[in-house]
Amino acid sequence: MSRADKIFIDMCSDILNNGHSSVGTLVRPRWEDGTEAHTIKKFGAINRYDLQEEFPIITLRPTNLEAAIDEILWIWQKKSNLVKDLNSKIWDSWTDEKGSIGKAYGYQLGRIIDFPEGKMDQVDWLLLTLKNNKSSRRMITNIFNHDDLKDMGLQPCAWSITLNVTGNKLNMILNQRSQDILVANNWNVCQYAILLHILAITSDLEAGELVHIIADAHIYDRHIVLINDLISREQYPAPILEINPEIKYFYDFRVSDFKLINYKAGKQIKKIPVAI
Repeated sequence: MSRADKIFIDMCSDILNNGHSSVGTLVRPRWEDGTEAHTIKKFGAINRYDLQEEFPIITLRPTNLEAAIDEILWIWQKKSNLVKDLNSKIWDSWTDEKGSIGKAYGYQLGRIIDFPEGKMDQVDWLLLTLKNNKSSRRMITNIFNHDDLKDMGLQPCAWSITLNVTGNKLNMILNQRSQDILVANNWNVCQYAILLHILAITSDLEAGELVHIIADAHIYDRHIVLINDLISREQYPAPILEINPEIKYFYDFRVSDFKLINYKAGKQIKKIPVAI
């Protein structure tokens, strides 16, 4: 089985067996029918993925890698807050009448900031630091901008990364304030694994370890039966990730530059209720 499957199964089992239920407390999310969406949660889930060992996509059910990459490039390359720049409908529930998610995600990464090195956005500052000062311990991005929270369609869930170079390997910590484990866990893991690969290639380094820290790792009440089925399924070996070797510049990468070889996964869950 893939290492990613084991991590996912262990985390889900821990949440279900040892987690804290929100029943009896006031919660914000609602199901489509208006019912309160309660969760079982664990505080401070920490998962580590060695990208030299495998690409961390689960095989219990398919993860749509192309759509996941399209979204991470929408945020990190296009630095967009407009859903017209995205090739899926996943953000439609959080958009305004202008088709914008407000001052969230890509908007924050694209804001020009007065860094000591000059005026630029966070992505370009990170790329510059990786080029000129690989030993830096200050390579951090932050899109949880308190001044703009009121103008965001959804306040960022994955809100910060920290990069660190050890030897010739580029490592990343992904900080996430909250995560719907069934809907988003492996989606986010795959996205930031791809981002780590891109940043490593851009910086003439190897992709090392992705450490994923989730403050509020939760399973919704209507997802419990789905999770129980999922973590009992057959598991398969991890696929091989192939990346177009001709692309070296951060802004040149496209979804088509990434291919999974021998990706075998269980059946897809056709309809997952999503709490808003």
